[in-house]
Amino acid sequence: MSIQPKVIALGFFDGVHLGHGALLRRTVEEAKRRGVRSAVFTWAQPPKEVVTGVPVPLINSPEDRAWLAKSLYGIDEVIMVPFNKEMMTTSWEDFVTEILIKRYHAVHLVAGHDHRFGHKNQGTPELLKSKCAELGLGCDIIPEVTVGGITVSSTYIRRLVSLGQVERAMEYLGHPHILTQTVRHGRRIGHTIGIPTVNLVPPPHVLVPGDGVYIARVCLMDGSSYAAVTNVGTRPTVNNGSDLTVESWMLDFDGDLYGQSIRVEFYKRLRDEIRFDSLDALKAEIRRNADDARAYFASKA
Repeated sequence: MSIQPKVIALGFFDGVHLGHGALLRRTVEEAKRRGVRSAVFTWAQPPKEVVTGVPVPLINSPEDRAWLAKSLYGIDEVIMVPFNKEMMTTSWEDFVTEILIKRYHAVHLVAGHDHRFGHKNQGTPELLKSKCAELGLGCDIIPEVTVGGITVSSTYIRRLVSLGQVERAMEYLGHPHILTQTVRHGRRIGHTIGIPTVNLVPPPHVLVPGDGVYIARVCLMDGSSYAAVTNVGTRPTVNNGSDLTVESWMLDFDGDLYGQSIRVEFYKRLRDEIRFDSLDALKAEIRRNADDARAYFASKA
């Protein structure tokens, strides 16, 4: 953990959407002005889930949240803290003075218009601003961000993603919905029909788009990326089970990625996941989907 002074953005940042982006841009801007580090303070798990014991479906894993904040907005440091008993019972005043200032060396705080914090969510943007003024700390409260008259929110984006509306979700995220995970061994049926795929199992409680076939891009950790056709679902033509998988055919790629981490970016839903009468019919349809994927990315070039 860096002991350097920091401008710190506060929030959970699920999805790292355009509303969050306004906070993060302001954080980076102020950090550069002051010549200090830009940082995000966030929780490793949703506070609501810890308090209620009910799992909360998330747009992104903690690792993807951190990657998006750094790669898209240039944040220097993501402070990801467990939401434990200490954090749950800390008063909002002590959260500012003891944790953000003393522990993490905040010199300026940035929060959203609806940010709540501290014991029983008693801290509000108004209280934060007045406390910072009292302590001689800088503070920015960022107003809501709207797109097409709709407030950009993680709740709304979760609904879009779960319905498979990834193109519309992208309008509010400012980037494609992503999923990063380690490639696991599948049943290798794709290899037998000349369409080898990489298989991911989504982490628990992390949303994937609704069942269907998508135009996607698969990004490798070496920085290379490939257009792909990605199936989300249970693969009814080749699998009688019910395990949900995310299976991508990477176009123009030849290699073994088992055990490696990849990132799948979802751009457009093509069709429902359906059961085909034969593997030949499945193969023909996937090749048509591949043509659609190539045309999509060619049109964006």
